[in-house]
Amino acid sequence: MQDPIRAALDEDEVDLAGETLVEVQLGLEAAGTRLDKALADQLPDLSRGRVQALLADGRIRFGDEVLSDASAKARAGDYVLAVPAVRSATPEPEAIALTVLFEDAELIVVDKPPGMAVHPAPGSETGTLVNALLHHCGASLSGIGGVARPGIVHRIDKDTSGVVVVAKTDAAHRGLSALFADHDIDRLYVALVRASPHPARATITTRLGRSTHDRKKMAILRTGGREAITHYEVARTYGPKEKPLAAWVNCRLETGRTHQIRVHMASKGSPCLGDQIYGSGPPATPVRTAMAEAGLTRQALHAAVLGFAHPVTGETLRFESPLPEDMARLEAALAGL
Repeated sequence: MQDPIRAALDEDEVDLAGETLVEVQLGLEAAGTRLDKALADQLPDLSRGRVQALLADGRIRFGDEVLSDASAKARAGDYVLAVPAVRSATPEPEAIALTVLFEDAELIVVDKPPGMAVHPAPGSETGTLVNALLHHCGASLSGIGGVARPGIVHRIDKDTSGVVVVAKTDAAHRGLSALFADHDIDRLYVALVRASPHPARATITTRLGRSTHDRKKMAILRTGGREAITHYEVARTYGPKEKPLAAWVNCRLETGRTHQIRVHMASKGSPCLGDQIYGSGPPATPVRTAMAEAGLTRQALHAAVLGFAHPVTGETLRFESPLPEDMARLEAALAGL
C-alpha cells in the first residue's frame, strides 16, 4: 500500500527550480542490470536510494523518455538527471503576520497571501509560510514533514493565494495525509482565465509530468506522469457573449498535481490570466488593460474553499477565502467590459 504521507506530498507543488543537470553515459556492460544500481554505480556522490527518489519524482530521462521504474533494465546510452539543490539550512521562525481561519491543538488553517512560498526552496529560503508558522506555533508542528517542511501536508504555488491546512501533531498529519491521498478533500479554486473554455462545464483527465523540453514546466503526457483530474465550470464570462474575452472558472480538484489547474486550463486554450509559464500568448487588449489597472503580477488563481473531516475529532470543517485584492480588482474591471 502506498504511504499516504508520501502520496499527499506528491500531490501538490514540488520545486521546479534550483536543479543541477547531471549527464551519465552507460556502456554496454551496464545494459540489462537494474537501472537504479547502474546509475548509482556511475555516480559516487548519489546513493542508490537517492537515485530511486529521483526516478520516483520523474527527474531522470533517457533521451526524451522520462523514467520512473527503478527496477527496469538499464540501457546503454546517455541519461540526464535533474538533481535538486540541497537545502542545508533549517528554517528559522519569522514574525510574519498570518490570517488564521482556524486553529486547535491538532491543526491550523491559514489564508496564504500571493507571493508567499509554503516552505523554503531555492530562491525562497525565508519569508515562507513555514517560517511564519514556526514563530506562530513554536515547537507545536508535526515533525513528519522534516526540518524544512514541518507540518506541511499539501502545498500551493508561491503565487497562488488561498486556504492551506497545516498539521500541528503527527496524528493530524497522518490523518490529513490519508484524506489527501484518498482524494477525500473538498478543494475549490477560482481561476480568472483568458477567453472561456469549451464546453462550459467538463472534467479534464490527463497524465501530468515534467516537460521533456523544459524542466521548469509541467506538461500533459501520453505515457508516464501521474493521473490528474480537474472538474471545472464557467461561472461567468466577460466581454461579448458570443466570444468572451475572459472568464471566471471554478475548478474542483479530484487530484492535486503540480501546476494541475494551470496546465489544464491552458490545454483548453484558456490559461490563467497573468500566468507567465503557461500563458501561451497575450490576452485581448481590454483584458491586458484591466490586468494592469488591477496590479495583477501573478497567475489569477485562488484556493477559495477547503473542506475536510477533522482528522482527530471527525468534525466536518469547511473554510472559504474571498478573492484577494488583486483578483477582486481584476474581476471588477473585467465585469465592466
